[in-house]
Amino acid sequence: MDIKQKIEKANEEAARRLIQGEPMLVDIAPAGEVIPEMQGRMITHSGPPIEWPRMCGAQKGAIIGQVLYEGWAKTVDEAKAMLEKGAIRLEPNHHHQTVGPMAGTISPSAPVWVVENKAFGNRAFCRQVEGRQQFGDYSEEALQGLRLWRDVWAPALRKGLLKMGGLNLKPIITQALQMGDELHNRHRASSSLFANVMAVTMLEADVPKAEMLPTLKYVTNHNLIFLGLAMACGKAIADPAMGIEYSTVVTAMCRNGTEFGIRVSGLGDEWFTAASPLVDGLYLPGYSASDAGFDMGDSAITETVGWGAFTIGGAPGILSLVGGTPEEALAYSREMKKITTAVHPTYRMPALGFVGTSIGIDIRKVVQTGIAPIIDTAIAHKNPGYPIIGAGLVRAPLDCFKQALIAFSRKYNVG
Repeated sequence: MDIKQKIEKANEEAARRLIQGEPMLVDIAPAGEVIPEMQGRMITHSGPPIEWPRMCGAQKGAIIGQVLYEGWAKTVDEAKAMLEKGAIRLEPNHHHQTVGPMAGTISPSAPVWVVENKAFGNRAFCRQVEGRQQFGDYSEEALQGLRLWRDVWAPALRKGLLKMGGLNLKPIITQALQMGDELHNRHRASSSLFANVMAVTMLEADVPKAEMLPTLKYVTNHNLIFLGLAMACGKAIADPAMGIEYSTVVTAMCRNGTEFGIRVSGLGDEWFTAASPLVDGLYLPGYSASDAGFDMGDSAITETVGWGAFTIGGAPGILSLVGGTPEEALAYSREMKKITTAVHPTYRMPALGFVGTSIGIDIRKVVQTGIAPIIDTAIAHKNPGYPIIGAGLVRAPLDCFKQALIAFSRKYNVG
């Protein structure tokens, strides 16, 4: 076969693996017990690798919050001193089969969603989703949300989950897409479907009333609770597509508020990075574009597997959060077909004639067309100490894909 045939065959295999993914929620457990190599005083974060001095304000704030939550420091100043001395190990989530929203910070005692891809046997993990600490807020109110997740909500949900022997998430994802979710920033349907299942199973597991009632209030009023599950699903689905020789399919997109990074199947674990862009969005009262930090989070794993802004044409309800018109949303979803290798036979969008979601971002097509993947996302403040300030749309930097294509050409001697 010539090089083009090898690439096409490799990309067909990558698409096959993405399509065959069967995500199942199998546990909700402390990160230190399940995430590979999470030991001692260690915090994982979103995006490609980055050192403490280069981190953006929101990511620094979130890490400070995690240090306080773990009790490794009693004050903000003590936490900063520890981090400046390198007393806390900081590593990317993606290096540990893990993803996290916005700053993405995860520490050992924080319970995480554990999703297993039954088709390939690999697991992935994601932290809880909330609107304060993950955006860089280290206030007492923000930390109390982490404690309630650790001490009440996650344990109650875990009892129900283990009672039922795990939860197949593919049917929820399939149904939610047909109910107007895009599985990145709009999760009203998926979160409701998940809450319905868990309410029944917690009753069946005889979860004590003192734990079950607050947990029911939490899950039934949390419109984004399924985001953490969707992200873990995306990571579990994408990882088996890594390491396919000659494949030009993207296996990860993420950002840390300083840099945007991608990984490519045929190039293994190597990161290709560019400056993280600003988000074009809408702001909560009291905030404006002058307050915004640069794009941040591992949540673009949803777009990596064909959800999020790739399906925004079927989720017009999200436009009140991120801006734009229904016509523009439909155009975005159609445009993403131009840079992908396949459509999913199960995940379909009614608004686009029940066509399958576009999967398998091809770095060649991105560079050839000049069309960068679109992502819908939340916005964090440029300084530490703030909760969510807005949401909007952003394009992945083309330079990441150009760098990757050059590296691919060198590795495989493409003329």
